[in-house]
Amino acid sequence: MKRFLSLLLVVSLFATGCVPGFERQEEVVQDPAQQENMEQAIVPRYKISDDYYQTILPYKPGETRGQIAPRLSSRVDVEELETGLMRMAQDVFPSENYLYQEGQYIKRDVVRSWLNRVDPSDEDSQGLNPPLVEGEDTEETNENSPIILAHIQEQNYLIRRGEDQVELGGIAIGIALNSVHYYNLTANEGGFPREYTIPDEQIEQEGKRIAEEVLKRIRNMEGLANVPVIIGLYKQSPANSIVPGNFIAQATVGGGDGTIGRWDEVKEEYRLFPNRQTTELYREDAVRFENFKLDIDDYFPNHTGVVGKGYYQDGELQQLAIEVNMEFNGKAELIGFTQYVTGLLLEHFPNYINLQVSISSISGQEALVVRDAGAEKPFVHIY
Repeated sequence: MKRFLSLLLVVSLFATGCVPGFERQEEVVQDPAQQENMEQAIVPRYKISDDYYQTILPYKPGETRGQIAPRLSSRVDVEELETGLMRMAQDVFPSENYLYQEGQYIKRDVVRSWLNRVDPSDEDSQGLNPPLVEGEDTEETNENSPIILAHIQEQNYLIRRGEDQVELGGIAIGIALNSVHYYNLTANEGGFPREYTIPDEQIEQEGKRIAEEVLKRIRNMEGLANVPVIIGLYKQSPANSIVPGNFIAQATVGGGDGTIGRWDEVKEEYRLFPNRQTTELYREDAVRFENFKLDIDDYFPNHTGVVGKGYYQDGELQQLAIEVNMEFNGKAELIGFTQYVTGLLLEHFPNYINLQVSISSISGQEALVVRDAGAEKPFVHIY
């Protein structure tokens, strides 16, 4: 089973005050890209977990920083594209051997040009989105040629060479694909906002076509001709979704290879609780959540909602984050409620699931309950 970047551990460490100190715990390494200017980079020696990459300091922002949020439908997709790609990279660039750096090679202007539609009349067109059919902006042409490519994210993975050097050991490319095409027509065409749900088959087909072209282009970039490359196809969620999309396919390309030899299906997804479709697909998990929610309803009827977000791999629930909103009349009520919820977690959910319950009120976060998979006791913090 793939390891994934769980936010639970980070939350637990910060909430308990067990944040590691970094004083006198760094080592100096030399980035080859900086040798000409004799600049030094620092890698903190302390590492929270093998699930997390160490980074070179001072932190170098990626070339496309700031571009991703406007391109993706929601904040949850922005975060999942980044962390999901890092989770995928662990299989090829394990964190015990590699350091992480935001993408430094694909420039922001280049990414911007790649996100355009291809212009058949311009032989220098760099657009990777399909051209608008017949060049006319109508409902029919939009649905026949939806914009599928939403963003391209690059991540760099560095490897140590000797005592005082690091070099690029590989890159990961996340190709974010739209699941819904949003467009506006002119007033003459009835110009209100419209949307078209793109078929999954078309998303995957176009995503693989785009990935082949992206690989070809990055092989022609200085420093990227012979490095291993991971490419992940990410299908983002609709704009109104409160759960993120998911990766649908991945490929690993050896150093120097200019084509993708094989694609592997990625079986992961996020699901909302309570939700009719989730109940149809994962009835046992949905029943557990519903019983948990009913027990809260029975004893604390003044809460305003219980919502869960589940992360699945290969059809198995791996992580469940639950949000409980409630109004409290005092600290004693909050403490009692938190203790009750903690007991319900142990009663209703098996211990192979990573669990997190955030309890909040109109005043903000009130309590946090975390149980890592396999742990005998949960961590509980009342703010």
